Amino acid sequence: MAKAQPARSTIDYYGIKGTNKIIRAGDCVLMRPSESSKPPYVAKVEKIESDSRGHVRVQVRWYYRPEESIGGRRQFHGAKEVFLSDHYDMQSADTIEGKCNVHSFKSYTKLDAVGNEDFFYRFEYNSSTGAFNPDRVAVYCKCEMPYNPDDLMVQCEGCSDWFHTHCINMTPEEAEKLEHFFCQSCSPEDQKKLNSSHNASRHIEMKVDTKRRRR
Repeated sequence: MAKAQPARSTIDYYGIKGTNKIIRAGDCVLMRPSESSKPPYVAKVEKIESDSRGHVRVQVRWYYRPEESIGGRRQFHGAKEVFLSDHYDMQSADTIEGKCNVHSFKSYTKLDAVGNEDFFYRFEYNSSTGAFNPDRVAVYCKCEMPYNPDDLMVQCEGCSDWFHTHCINMTPEEAEKLEHFFCQSCSPEDQKKLNSSHNASRHIEMKVDTKRRRR
């Protein structure tokens, strides 16, 4: 005769062991990896269940790190980027190490500072096929790569495109001092001379619009 399984019921919250933090459905959490050398897994809590013995399990939807995806990490992936997958699982609540925040890409780029618990996602990921949604994103710079919020970029005042400093032979320190910038395609002759002078002297004391996540 089969042994009856303990009855389970949905509960509203769970206290993470060893902390004073409470999680609820909808929260994002860090979960203990299978190997101690790996970083914590990132997941979204969908449901919390408890049985008559007091054992608590959570249904989670996994976020994949770029390294965990079929295609692997690419140049434009941010250090704190994760993919919202279609992979659901039931896990013991004991494997939860802490809470974290997974921001939308737009919200993440507006943060004043990025903490250890901050992540962002801009893609949904099919764990079976390796497909992404959306399958296309805007590209920038002459290298035609999607935006990586970890990289400093400067905006051309002519075409409004953004350029990586290393793609235009400029250091981050120089970019922070620029006041005006025109890319090679947009530069009038006098601006081209100014850019050439800048590349030669490296001493222009101006400021231009830049974007990069502060960490």
